[in-house]
Amino acid sequence: MSSIPTQSTYTTSHKNCSNDKSNVVPKIVINTRPVERAAPLTQHLQAAGLTAIDIPMLTLRPRPTTDIDIALMHQWMAGEYKALVIVSPTAAASGLVAWQSLEHEKRKYKAKDGNDKYVQRFSEGLSLPSPLVAVGEATAAEFSQVRIDTTNYQILQPETANNEGMLAMPEIDSLQAGDKLLIWRGLGGRRLLVDTLQARGVHIDSIAWYERTMPIDAMAEYQQWQQAFLTHSTTSDIALPKQPKPIVVISSATAFEHWSNIVNDEQSKTLKKRAKF
Repeated sequence: MSSIPTQSTYTTSHKNCSNDKSNVVPKIVINTRPVERAAPLTQHLQAAGLTAIDIPMLTLRPRPTTDIDIALMHQWMAGEYKALVIVSPTAAASGLVAWQSLEHEKRKYKAKDGNDKYVQRFSEGLSLPSPLVAVGEATAAEFSQVRIDTTNYQILQPETANNEGMLAMPEIDSLQAGDKLLIWRGLGGRRLLVDTLQARGVHIDSIAWYERTMPIDAMAEYQQWQQAFLTHSTTSDIALPKQPKPIVVISSATAFEHWSNIVNDEQSKTLKKRAKF
C-alpha cells in the first residue's frame, strides 16, 4: 500500500525531527478505516504532524438485493414507516440507487396509464415518504447528488453522529409501541439503537446493503509495517524505550476483531519461532 512507510520513510521522518530539542520521533497513528473512508482522517493526522499509516481492517462488499429488501422499500415508499434511519455513506449510496430504480419503474408504469401529474411530480425530484435520519454529514451528503423534494419531510442529522445521538432526536425519541422504523445499514454493527427501540415495542425492519469483510492483503500489510517499524526501532539512535508506541484508530467492533486476530496470529508465529531456538 502506497501509504505504508518503508524503512527509508521512517529514517527521513527521524532525520526531519533530529534538530528538535526533544529529539522525539513523530507519533505513528495506524488508520484501520476502509479505503473508501480513510482519506479524511489520514489527511487530518498528517496535517497535525503525525505519521499516518493506512492498514484497512474492513472491506465493504455489496450484498445482493433480495425480494424482501424490495418489499421493504415499497412499504417505505408507501409511507408505512415513521422514519428511515441511514447509518453510513455506503448504505445511503446503495439505498439511493435502489430508491431511484423503483421510482423509475413507477414512473414508467404511471406514464403508460397517462398519469401526467405523477410524471410531473417525479421530474420535481424524489419525494420523501417519511423523515430521513442520516447519522452524519458524509451520509447526508450522499443525498445531495440527486434532487429530493423535502416539502413534507426533511433530511435530518443528530447532534452527535452515533446511536446515542440518534436516540436523542425527537423523531426517534417519540417512537412508541406499534410504530415502524426502517434502517439502511451494513451487515452487523452496533445494536444500541435497535435494541433500545425494540424494548420500547417499536417494530424495526432493516436492509443490509453491504457486508464488512477483512481485506485479503490485511495480514501482509500489517507484517510489512511491523517489519519496517521494528527495523527502524533497532537501528535508530533513539533508545528503544523512548520510541513512541503506535496509536491504532479503530472505529467498529468488526474492525477491532480483525485487528485482534491479525496481531494475535502474528504474536503466535513469533513465539513459535523463538521456541525452536
